[in-house]
Amino acid sequence: MRPDAMRPGSLTRQYKDPQHHMGAYWQLSYTRQMRSRTEYVRQESVKEIRRHIATHKKFKRLVDQWTDLGIEHSRLSMQIAEPRAKT
Repeated sequence: MRPDAMRPGSLTRQYKDPQHHMGAYWQLSYTRQMRSRTEYVRQESVKEIRRHIATHKKFKRLVDQWTDLGIEHSRLSMQIAEPRAKT
């Protein structure tokens, strides 16, 4: 099973003439390796790109949860391993 395709960023509708909402086009904007990037997206690809963005957001949430759990596990492991102070 291959993982779903994913892309970071946000997809927005832009206009060549924003005042009159004329000349609409789709734009994908994201930052990767500290570089901001922008790509034009064809109308027929918008649905697929939205799925890719949603998959990436879900992936990032899961990585954050995994990291939080790893930190908590490490803390608890260190507490268990600490020698008890003699009274």
